[in-house]
Amino acid sequence: MTSFAHQAAQIDLVALAKYLEARLPGFKGPIAAEKTPTGQSNPTFLLSSPSGRYVLRKKPPGQLLKSAHQVDREHRVMKALETTDVPVPRMLILCADDGVIGTAFFVMEFVDGKVFWDPALPELEKAQRTKLYDEQNRALAALHLVDPAKVGLADFGKAGSYFARQRDRWTKQYRASETEHLEDMETLIKWLEANEPADDGRASLVHGDYRIDNMIFKPDGARLLAVIDWELSTIGHPFSDLAYQCMQWRFPNHEAMRGLATVDRTALGIPTEEEYIAKYCERMGLARIDNWKFCLAFSFFRLAAIVQGVKKRGLDGNASNPEKAIKSGERIPMMARMGVEAIA
Repeated sequence: MTSFAHQAAQIDLVALAKYLEARLPGFKGPIAAEKTPTGQSNPTFLLSSPSGRYVLRKKPPGQLLKSAHQVDREHRVMKALETTDVPVPRMLILCADDGVIGTAFFVMEFVDGKVFWDPALPELEKAQRTKLYDEQNRALAALHLVDPAKVGLADFGKAGSYFARQRDRWTKQYRASETEHLEDMETLIKWLEANEPADDGRASLVHGDYRIDNMIFKPDGARLLAVIDWELSTIGHPFSDLAYQCMQWRFPNHEAMRGLATVDRTALGIPTEEEYIAKYCERMGLARIDNWKFCLAFSFFRLAAIVQGVKKRGLDGNASNPEKAIKSGERIPMMARMGVEAIA
């Protein structure tokens, strides 16, 4: 049995169908479940039943890091954003009872679209690529312009000192999952602490993992249908999302890495990092992005810390896809090195 099939088989589909039939209007069992290749942190399943297709997202099994895998927060933020200009799947039900399928989970609508894995977008034509990148930019600005209080998320995170709190949190998470000594990570941790800019008072909802493969588009790229995987969302500094996405422009495009540093962006119709930032600033009414070097260095550090946690779960055997999790860990030294290069 494959890893994906094994994980799907671990869900009690009879109990799940019974639970949903009693609580989700219009739902009818029985259920067939297929594990998706995505959802490295929180396992994600495509559910098929006589009443249609749905998506289930659950906590992983096993011992979990503190404050990680909070599917209830994911459900809450997407539910709140349904009334905004930020495209999200429609939330259907949240179950906090571990007794149904072993962990907390939520079910959302199935969004019928396409996930693009390579940011160079070889499947599309030049004009389509330009449109797709503008859609990503539009949705990011729309998210950062949402007033958390107006959508019931005033208490979704602490306002102010975002970078300090995140640096502290991810340093602790990194230490808790550290498997080898990386001098570049030590350099980054020390530099970020010593060079943290004064808090500028900016605070907005942030996605926390805003990248192209966490989005579902129309197949031609003309419209962004849904932003998914909100596990790391909170109230934070909007520039953290922008810098996190802009790492993509600096990563190479070969083997397991999918970036834009080694492709001819102009020929492909893909904006440069500077052009993408300028369009974001235009939508946000900003003259510029201050402390960009810090934002980038922080993003490389944070991503390396996140992937370190994924690698550790893979080694411990409780990752969504253990082999892929361990393989992803091979990129941690490169991420740390690029973070150090960003502050050079």
